[in-house]
Amino acid sequence: MKRAEMHWTQENTIQTKERQIEHRIFMDNPLLAINNLRICFQQGEHSVEAVKGVSFSVNCKETVGLVGESGSGKSITALSILQLLPENAHYSGDILFANEALLDLSQSQMRNIRGHKISMIFQEPMTALNPLHTIEKQIGEVLGIHLGLKNRAATAKTLELLELVGIRNAKSRLKAYPHELSGGQRQRAMIAMALACEPTLLIADEPTTALDVTVQRQILSLLADLQQKLGMAILFISHDLNLIRHVSDRICVMKDGEIVEQGVTESVFSAPQHPYTIDLLNAEPDGEPEPLSENPTNLLTGEKIRVWFPIKKGFFKKTVGYVKAVTDLSLTINLGETVGIVGESGSGKTTLGMALLKLQTSEGLIQFEETSIDNMNQKQFRPLRREMQIVFQDPFGSLSPRMTVADIVGEGLDIHKLATETNREELIIAALNDVGLDPEYRHRYPHEFSGGQRQRISIARALALKPKLIVLDEPTSALDRTVQSQIIDLLRNLQKKYHLSYIFISHDLAVVKAMSHRIIVMQGGEIVEQGNTQQIFNQPLEAYTQELISAAFEARKQRTTPP
Repeated sequence: MKRAEMHWTQENTIQTKERQIEHRIFMDNPLLAINNLRICFQQGEHSVEAVKGVSFSVNCKETVGLVGESGSGKSITALSILQLLPENAHYSGDILFANEALLDLSQSQMRNIRGHKISMIFQEPMTALNPLHTIEKQIGEVLGIHLGLKNRAATAKTLELLELVGIRNAKSRLKAYPHELSGGQRQRAMIAMALACEPTLLIADEPTTALDVTVQRQILSLLADLQQKLGMAILFISHDLNLIRHVSDRICVMKDGEIVEQGVTESVFSAPQHPYTIDLLNAEPDGEPEPLSENPTNLLTGEKIRVWFPIKKGFFKKTVGYVKAVTDLSLTINLGETVGIVGESGSGKTTLGMALLKLQTSEGLIQFEETSIDNMNQKQFRPLRREMQIVFQDPFGSLSPRMTVADIVGEGLDIHKLATETNREELIIAALNDVGLDPEYRHRYPHEFSGGQRQRISIARALALKPKLIVLDEPTSALDRTVQSQIIDLLRNLQKKYHLSYIFISHDLAVVKAMSHRIIVMQGGEIVEQGNTQQIFNQPLEAYTQELISAAFEARKQRTTPP
């Protein structure tokens, strides 16, 4: 980290001075001004108004928070600034950046602004990053287009950026592809790419959604430090109103495409005016799962699970080492039990869940309902697949863009022959109702939904098959606190009704505490500590667990006290 902070090139200094001149020129005017912005999406003969007369501004060196629940229009508003919405989007109103009307610019002119003067950290890094290119090539492309850096200069700058955002062993990650990184590491790589040209305005769309509490603090601190160093303004978008409190100077609260309240951050928190703002402030996951029976039935057992990825080098691709994602890990899951798995990004949580469902090649013994499944091929395992479902961390990447919601939710029903022509539609509607989605949405496509709504579709797809075990990989990370509480209540009620078992993977300890009977703490692919939920939270034994609990407690404490 020190090396990355010290090595600022002469080009960086020149660019910073240019930005200081820009700041002085526009001192009397906002850097970004949005006036009466309306955005409609044309769908055949009908149009849907997603943004309804939004107006706000961002000043030089200022952080403005844009908050609201999933589907409120936050991301659509942000994407409109860079003209990144699909062709069926129709605008009215004004978007001024440094006194320049962005909606009047051609695509060629916008390309000179995107990534250079205005950068964006996207909500879903897996879909924003190119799966066919290495991290080095993708960041290097930005450096080449806007700064003219090539070859060794581009590589050196890319390495500096990766170290700057806290990616461990950054040099070894240069040649990595997005799928080889954890969710948190992909998010850091996205931040590095966004900061590559030291933009005047950074749009951060849920930049900490996929990160654990300790890494969240690091990223927020990093953005604050870089803002001071580079003199940039930040439009910080989040569904977590309490998180916004500690990073923003002013705040805008959105609901149903409109700004219902805005003002100086502390004024909004100390005296909120709108009922929706009050609901967001008071939302916090609580409660606990239904107690287990005294003699629960074992559902799944894993013994000495190992997932090591070989590192190959040289002309003959000789194996010179291994990335040890999961090492000799053993666990049991009972019928009707929720086992929470927590740990930092890259600790092996998701890899473990994928291995237990035979979605990732692994070594070790895996037994499901007294049947050994570790040596089964995919054809032999297929009849059991409906009993073991998964909700993926990245909903957009796991939903086919060519299928409607009805096709996505109904696909499993068709494959496992669980529906007839007469009741298929009824089962799909019931699954959508379970997750709080309007059944009329079933004829739409994934790109027409917000991140949180897509996550609900993923949950509905898993629930439709009525499985015995569901691996929930960050199922609430894209949801605002009010909806998180609803989803948690939903999952607990379904667990009680159908005696479901959950493997609940999350970086949000408040959510894990509300959902889990037992907790497994992972670090570096190994179990650091495990025990019942109350013991882990009240009397953690290991220093790493204590650090996680302390970070979560501090974050929660900050939500109820002024910054």
